[in-house]
Amino acid sequence: MTTDVFLTRTAAFLPFAPVSNEDIEEVLGRVGDRVSRARRLILRSNGIQSRHYAIDRATGLQAMSNAELTAAAIRNLGTPEELGRIDCLVTGTSMPDQLMPNHAVMVHGELGWPRLEVVACAGICLAGATALKHAWLSVRAGDAERAVATGSELASPLMRGSRFEAEIEHRIDLLETHPEIAFEKDFLRWMLSDGAGAVLLERAPRGPLSLKVEWIDLSSAAHELPVCMFAGADRNADGSLTGWARTAPRDWHRDSTFAIKQDVRLLNENIVRATLGEPLAAIVEKRGLRPDDVDWFLPHLSSSYFMEPVARCLEQMDFAIPRERWFSNLVQKGNTGSASPYIMLDELFRSGRIRPGHKLLMFVPESGRFSSGFIYLEAV
Repeated sequence: MTTDVFLTRTAAFLPFAPVSNEDIEEVLGRVGDRVSRARRLILRSNGIQSRHYAIDRATGLQAMSNAELTAAAIRNLGTPEELGRIDCLVTGTSMPDQLMPNHAVMVHGELGWPRLEVVACAGICLAGATALKHAWLSVRAGDAERAVATGSELASPLMRGSRFEAEIEHRIDLLETHPEIAFEKDFLRWMLSDGAGAVLLERAPRGPLSLKVEWIDLSSAAHELPVCMFAGADRNADGSLTGWARTAPRDWHRDSTFAIKQDVRLLNENIVRATLGEPLAAIVEKRGLRPDDVDWFLPHLSSSYFMEPVARCLEQMDFAIPRERWFSNLVQKGNTGSASPYIMLDELFRSGRIRPGHKLLMFVPESGRFSSGFIYLEAV
């Protein structure tokens, strides 16, 4: 027997003041002491105007860990007395602070909560949605009375200019003749941001607004598509990856092995079809979902560039959603990866624009190997 599950509180945490486009290289540092040739092109395309980094601009030092960011978002949900006993904590991130132990236990340690079930979900942009599904199912199955789910990213340490110095020195001639090698790494320096979000799930609604979780569908297209976004590995000529553990430590800096890389051509060719068109068509058939069943559409967009392709895909499916029913804060908050759905939802939840009976469809694509998630909520 299952029970209804309600999302009763939302929260977000964004470190320090927003960083403008003009100040990015001042904060992250330049690569090879050169102004990026790709910066203006990428920023014009992605439409992002500001973002947040967990870097203290006064000292230039990293000021928070991913676990600290996540714990800060959870604390913004309310005091322990306001929340009540939490039975399950589920975290999602693509960039934990260490390989072991997992991100969730480190967040639990930061919070100092009593013993509880703690689960860490790995992935990239979809990791937060995966965490939400586990937390939802835990409450729905009756195992937990209350659960907290999170999404968080600390991308800035991997985007600092100093990370690429060894590769620049080693490959200067090759990079001049094949700039695409640099572009696949430089591309994401102008896209990604730091931040965290959290939600509280319970068996009953509370307060003036709660969101009933109707369903969460996740799927992967890795059976037909190669890797598109990766870190901690080097890509071979045949498209396969060689992980960091199989390469010599002396080569990690030379090849920027731990930098985040994106195959932009593969992304543009497949992301909309593989993460939106095909899985949404399956959901329409499975659940009978119609455009009229969506009052708010919350797409996780890595770039404003994808807004038009997403709209065209929906129109071609006869699932067009008027733009006034879309909600995104990408321009102001940047691309916060797995935290993005939480940060978007928190802003809309607190805006006063959601009314009882409104239905929300959240769309979370992931380009790692083309996965996606859809979350359907109803305001009560």
